[in-house]
Amino acid sequence: MSSAHLDCIKLGDALPALTLAPVNRTTLALFAGASNDHNAIHIDIDYARRAGMPDVFAHGMLSMAWLGRLLTQWVDQRRLRQFSARFTGITHLGHQITCSGKVVELFEVDGERRARIEIQTANQYGETKILGDAVIAL
Repeated sequence: MSSAHLDCIKLGDALPALTLAPVNRTTLALFAGASNDHNAIHIDIDYARRAGMPDVFAHGMLSMAWLGRLLTQWVDQRRLRQFSARFTGITHLGHQITCSGKVVELFEVDGERRARIEIQTANQYGETKILGDAVIAL
């Protein structure tokens, strides 16, 4: 987003949604390799079942990465000042995740105009999986 467009941001503005392909085993294996997070609960069905789960499920940080992508497709990553999230549900195989965000506050810190963005992921059934917020410089 150009600086001129950043000047036009107002409360209630929505970020363009980011909808991903359904989560599959390949996605989990690729993320495990890229993140060096080889926790068996995410890649080994036998381990997941012994832990009481029906199958493996997505890494929480994979969804966090998708939220980061949502933000950096909207503004340059150099404008990101804060990014946090709270995991509220498990993203299972087959879930198609949509990331969304909305401007909820405009404020200033040390002369820098900023916006607070509420962000979330939800599956195709409307179940929220992550809630969070981010602060960007305008």
